[in-house]
Amino acid sequence: MRACDLAVPYESVTVGSDALEAARLMAGHRLPALIVLGEGGEPRAILPASQMLKTLVPPYVLEDPALAAVVDEEHADRLAEALEGHRVGDCLPPDAGPPPVADADDTLLEVAALMARVHSPLVAVTATGGGGGTELLGVVTASHLLGALLLSGD
Repeated sequence: MRACDLAVPYESVTVGSDALEAARLMAGHRLPALIVLGEGGEPRAILPASQMLKTLVPPYVLEDPALAAVVDEEHADRLAEALEGHRVGDCLPPDAGPPPVADADDTLLEVAALMARVHSPLVAVTATGGGGGTELLGVVTASHLLGALLLSGD
């Protein structure tokens, strides 16, 4: 089995996408992360849900987690307002590198090794298009890959 056999369509956004809409997309589909595409449609980054949460949490609470207990519910309910007017690119960490990308012909073991090495919940699967550009075929999620590897042992 190859990466292209496990790749499934997956939600993606661009660096310029609205951050609040991206957060709603993550929440609505219960996604662990989103693929962030560059202007040419190539995978540029992975935006984990945990990074989106970091954008929502006030800096003073990140510095002193004990302060989270004293923030009232009314204020906590307005945390999403921190995303208003921001773009997905604003939510990416400054050191965000390129996402893990597997070639369509990579084996499941190659994909598993890549995923384990970079600690990512998903890997983008690409193929070279007719014009020489990179085409996103979909993603392989850690849970889907784990299931395929466990079933292959039966």
